[in-house]
Amino acid sequence: MQQTVLIVEDDHMIRSLVRLHLEKHLYDVLEASDGEEAQDVFLTYRPCLVILDLMLPKLSGEAFCDWVRERGSQDVSIIMLTAKARTDDKIAGLKMGADDYVTKPFDPDELMAHVEAVLRRTGQMCQKLVYDGLCLKPRQGVVLLYDEELHLTKHEFTLLYYFMQHPDMVLDREQLVNELYPNADNSVLDRTIDAHIKKLREKVEVTPSNPRRIQTIRGMGYKFVSA
Repeated sequence: MQQTVLIVEDDHMIRSLVRLHLEKHLYDVLEASDGEEAQDVFLTYRPCLVILDLMLPKLSGEAFCDWVRERGSQDVSIIMLTAKARTDDKIAGLKMGADDYVTKPFDPDELMAHVEAVLRRTGQMCQKLVYDGLCLKPRQGVVLLYDEELHLTKHEFTLLYYFMQHPDMVLDREQLVNELYPNADNSVLDRTIDAHIKKLREKVEVTPSNPRRIQTIRGMGYKFVSA
């Protein structure tokens, strides 16, 4: 599971510089230029780490940090990257929930060292699969849809996890039976899998605006659509 980093910074040059170095280190990178855009990106993609400027338009970095922590998103790390260099600013940032604090101007290689150090501490907590607002955390047994927790049965969770591990691949019923019932004989009927998928769809496709995430491929099986 590749780790995703969100850069929240209104200065395009700084965003581009940080993105360049993150991609060199093989991170998936998202960007937002203000606090409100950062909220939308966060809910859709659930990054592992946020590199956060504090002096942002529309919604300040401090307010965004509070918003993240109020949601109980303790598996998301935050590095504040800011021109606020006074000691009391650093203390306030760390107390409000930042995992690290880096001041501008900064050395990109030093920032990457901070990123790697933070993710070494928190990376195991951050294991997740995310597709268009649907987030599955296998270690915690949690599924979120745009920040709302879904209550799945054991079979529904196992089925969704298997689908999300194989995005855009057609999976036939035999594969799904083996995943859900590894020790079963041939008594598990196709309609049992169909019933599980019907109930799962009712939970992960809760509004008309949501895409058909699990598509039926006639004569072949089912496919989880990643985008």
